[in-house]
Amino acid sequence: MKRNPIETVLGAVVLVIAAMFMAFAYSTADIGAVTGYPVSAKFLKVGGLEMGSDVRISGIRVGTVTGQRLDPATFEATVDMSIASDVKLPTDTEAVIVSDGLLGGKYVNLVPGQASDRVASGGTLAKTRDFQSLEDLVGEIIFLATNKDDSSGTN
Repeated sequence: MKRNPIETVLGAVVLVIAAMFMAFAYSTADIGAVTGYPVSAKFLKVGGLEMGSDVRISGIRVGTVTGQRLDPATFEATVDMSIASDVKLPTDTEAVIVSDGLLGGKYVNLVPGQASDRVASGGTLAKTRDFQSLEDLVGEIIFLATNKDDSSGTN
């Protein structure tokens, strides 16, 4: 079976264009880790948060989750983050694990406080709120609905 040289050249051109497209997509997607200073926060549950997840303030990516570990003394999950060096967090900043929509991944949302002091490199965020799954929210609604009926005095 003889190969046509035009088919070979055309195949090579298609591969080069595909490689250029992949390089362009990777460079514009902003999927690399944010480098900066390390900060950690402790949560009772992280709800599927993964390494490499975003850390955001007002929806803008300012950091990356760099690790997770279990504190053997308190059995809390410690989440390590890298925050961009140009973002100086107040010491009363609150960290909340939230979901990016129903089917989206999890990320850490930072709610900056009003303190004049800033979190130092390697510091810990003291204020945190744990991840609330959809099941937890439905359970609370059911509990509130059934509890309201019980408090009316009917048995």
